[in-house]
Amino acid sequence: MIRVSEPYWQVHGRVVVAFEQNSYTDYMSTIIVIEDDRTLAELVKYNLIREGFAVFTAADGVAGLELIRREKPDAVIMDVMLPGMDGFELTRLLRREFSTPVLILTARSEEIDKVLGLELGADDYLTKPFSMRELLARVKAMLRRGDLARLDAVSQPEGLVLKAGGIEIDQARHRLSVGGQAVDVTPREFDLLSFFMTNRGLAFSRDTLLDRVWGPDYPGDSRTVDVHVRWLRQKIEVEPSRPKHLVTVRGLGYKFEG
Repeated sequence: MIRVSEPYWQVHGRVVVAFEQNSYTDYMSTIIVIEDDRTLAELVKYNLIREGFAVFTAADGVAGLELIRREKPDAVIMDVMLPGMDGFELTRLLRREFSTPVLILTARSEEIDKVLGLELGADDYLTKPFSMRELLARVKAMLRRGDLARLDAVSQPEGLVLKAGGIEIDQARHRLSVGGQAVDVTPREFDLLSFFMTNRGLAFSRDTLLDRVWGPDYPGDSRTVDVHVRWLRQKIEVEPSRPKHLVTVRGLGYKFEG
């Protein structure tokens, strides 16, 4: 017999813990949930609404992409296994148009699902079954990075810009340009590149980067760093396979040169 101290629902025979709403929330963001399991989708929607989010749902990848284009949400939660278009393909297409934070859900614990999702541009992942408390924490963490960027635009002096090797980061406006051309990046990619450029020439281990950029409570592993570095190289390097800026320090990790 499974005993839990929080309210819970049974989803496909598994216990999914619901998170009780706090009496106060700072969030009024829009979230899109793409999940073909209607019971789980409604449960996620219910808990997000209780936390003050506006929520839209879709049951397949094609409808989900149309919904994202129409609503332009602050974050997307999507299952990997979706009818019509799976979560991997949807993430790949999404990244061509938007930098919206993406949390992928997978029913399988294989590393390949997690790594592939991150490689395609997802910001985080959760393996089913999961608690609503954990899901809400992950969503809020993704949104918080965007909120901090908007606060920076107000609180930081205009002109706070990092420049190196044709790469320019406007921290106040949360913008990246390479060779004078605007480049779309996710909040996590922006934070990682900002950290590298602020500490230009210094080498950091993957664990240190996880701690400083993702935060000490992030449950992912060092491959998360590798995936995001690979994505950044695709966006800032002339030859991503022979990087001149985000370089690998053998036996340690990475550093930024320029």
